[in-house]
Amino acid sequence: MFFIIQTAKGSRAPLSKQQQELFELKSKQYKAKRRMQIKVTVLLVCLLLVIFAALMSKAEAKTYTFGIVPQQSATRLALQWSPLLEAVSQHSGHLLEFKTAPSIAEFEKRLAQGQYDFAYMNPYHYQVYSEQPGYQAFAKSKDKKLSGIIVVSKESDTTINNVRDLDSQSMAFPAPNAFAASVVLRGYLAQQEIDFNPFYVGSHDSVYRAVAAGLYPAGGGIPRTFQSSTVKDQLRILWESPGFTPHAIAAHPNVEAPVLAAVQQAFLSMGQDEAQQSLLKALNMKGFVAAEDAEWDDVRELGIGDTHH
Repeated sequence: MFFIIQTAKGSRAPLSKQQQELFELKSKQYKAKRRMQIKVTVLLVCLLLVIFAALMSKAEAKTYTFGIVPQQSATRLALQWSPLLEAVSQHSGHLLEFKTAPSIAEFEKRLAQGQYDFAYMNPYHYQVYSEQPGYQAFAKSKDKKLSGIIVVSKESDTTINNVRDLDSQSMAFPAPNAFAASVVLRGYLAQQEIDFNPFYVGSHDSVYRAVAAGLYPAGGGIPRTFQSSTVKDQLRILWESPGFTPHAIAAHPNVEAPVLAAVQQAFLSMGQDEAQQSLLKALNMKGFVAAEDAEWDDVRELGIGDTHH
């Protein structure tokens, strides 16, 4: 193979061997460069398609609401629960969005309307809302029973030594249907024939602050929220009830079975590493175990009807 070159007078002269080799080298380099440019272009297009598909998938991913009973302020609940729900979302592959309500009464209203896909609710709530709209428990706190406590100010050592000293007194409770912090305690006091005036202040935190400030001589709560209270050093526990099956983590009946199974497994696996253990510690929990509806029969056996007093 040989190449020719056009001379100034229009005649053609063959290229030298060196010129032919140089021409062939440049031709190969050009072709190689074009092939590389095409490969890079194809790779960029594929990468953009993958990114676009991922963004579309994320945008189309369904978000499931997770309602938390407002035993404490919304800010405190968000700080405690949002990191855990984020971890559950990552492990389950389904987005869980933290939700609560401004009061326990409003939380009950939203449960009744089935506004939450998932919910963390007290035993009394579960007794009611497992019937209608049909929430079904799938997990509960590990190695735990739920008990109610009556707290008083440490400064009341000389005036309140037992529950009988609360006769004819006013007491603060979170809400009428707060199970252990209100229902169980009121039932016990009534059983002991202790007359008292109940006042409902909206949350466990509000009870503790009100008693610490001297607004009420005593109030109702539960050990978990008491331990995380910012005023616990100003209070003491006067009485603690027997334990009951704790709060239920339940799903609305419309939640798809595969989604429920994935979320349940994510909850049950929590606490396997140090990072997860710190999330549980913030909630004063050791972990979660699987639960079934019948486990709340101990609450049903109390025969609790209208809890307003």
